[in-house]
Amino acid sequence: MTPYDDPRPSRIPATEVSEGGCHSGKEKLAAEAMSSGKQAVLEQYAKDYPMGPHDQPQSMCPAFGSLRVGLRMRRTATVLSGSACCVYGLTFTSHFYGARRTVGYVPFDSETLVTGKLFEDIKEAVEGLCDPAQNDAVVIINLCVPTASGVPLDLLPNSINGVRIIGIDVPGFGVPTHAEAKDILAGAMLRYARTEVEQGPVAEPAQGRSELPTVSLVGEMFPVDAISIGRLLEPLGIAAGPIVPTREWRELYAALDCAVAAMIHPFYTDCHRQFAAAGRPAVGSAPVGYSGTEQWLEAIGKAAGIEDARIAAARDAALPAIQGALAASPIDARITLSGYEGSELLVARLLVECGADVRYVGSACPRTQWSDQDREWLQERGVEVRFRASLEQDLAAMEEYQPDLAIGTTPVVQAAKEKAIPSLYFTNLISARPLVGPAGPGSLAQVINAALANKARFADMEAFFAGVGHGDEAGIFTGVNH
Repeated sequence: MTPYDDPRPSRIPATEVSEGGCHSGKEKLAAEAMSSGKQAVLEQYAKDYPMGPHDQPQSMCPAFGSLRVGLRMRRTATVLSGSACCVYGLTFTSHFYGARRTVGYVPFDSETLVTGKLFEDIKEAVEGLCDPAQNDAVVIINLCVPTASGVPLDLLPNSINGVRIIGIDVPGFGVPTHAEAKDILAGAMLRYARTEVEQGPVAEPAQGRSELPTVSLVGEMFPVDAISIGRLLEPLGIAAGPIVPTREWRELYAALDCAVAAMIHPFYTDCHRQFAAAGRPAVGSAPVGYSGTEQWLEAIGKAAGIEDARIAAARDAALPAIQGALAASPIDARITLSGYEGSELLVARLLVECGADVRYVGSACPRTQWSDQDREWLQERGVEVRFRASLEQDLAAMEEYQPDLAIGTTPVVQAAKEKAIPSLYFTNLISARPLVGPAGPGSLAQVINAALANKARFADMEAFFAGVGHGDEAGIFTGVNH
């Protein structure tokens, strides 16, 4: 029997797929997926990533999140199975964000879908990548059409030649945002690694095991923040563990071997499920600002069983420097904030502690138990908080509150600039900066105050170009009489 022989009957349905592919409409694709063997997957996604009253936020293809996680891992090959237009867009976006890694692609057409040839093509592609000298793992991601058609990645072998094989479905009609798609692959990898640990000894991380209890940090973050968290934890006798999603496979074992899982980004539902299955407690929020750091150190210490005296010592060591950094980094402005990274509430907390008048926070991610502490803190200070926020809600908040600065997604920034409101793109200019410890306030205030200083320039440009692009001034005027 070859590694691909399976006595179970094929689950690939002998029905024609939607002629329009991924443009057929999410309702039709979802119905096809439910009838072709993907019901359990979609039902689990519906529980893990509940959609909002407006159905789904407007953002990039969610599969980008899983693709990004795979491409950032060393010795990991990532393969997409989906429509060519989708694969092109995802590959372009990945390289735009600096992936510099090959993205595998298994093409298909209606015939290969219906006959099951696509599954055989995927198996062949996987077999060619299972070289233990090159890869620790191979990730295969079904996009919308293969998911709707029931292409059964779960029938692939768990490993070939010692190379792990992980197949996941990440359809746009079942996963709301690319942020949550990061959780799908990171959670699948943690699940696989946890099974390996249960079966026997596993390899240590390249840097060796920590002699101290560790806190695993769940959620992508600026590298300096992990270092800052490590310094905050030192008085507790605890070290900062790996960041999940990890950068290499062996870090998954170290992540599971923690004292506490810190849910820095609160939407990693499946990752939390794996930590819970490994018997690890979890703590929400993050050490941002004075209040956030005080609460977080207390929660981490309690979860790790640290005595009160050491927790008090950790607070005393950290808080004066943070208080000084906040005082030295004032922000005097009314701000609205929105994004789809999952750290929006943490940024809002830090802005408030810097003195900003934050009126609105919108996140494309869902509300979870790990975001409740931040939500309650902000709402107690009069901040409107919306989860699964739509573009329309973000724009309405900007219109209602008339901020001095709008932080948001690309269309929010564009709309703000049309109104001569200074604005910053959350993903590139805010979430890619330090937030934790004493470094957070200064870093954030620097970019915020620099943007606010451009208000006069916006007013001058608005006056100079008044009316251009609207009404009779719209279009191109050549000045040639005919």
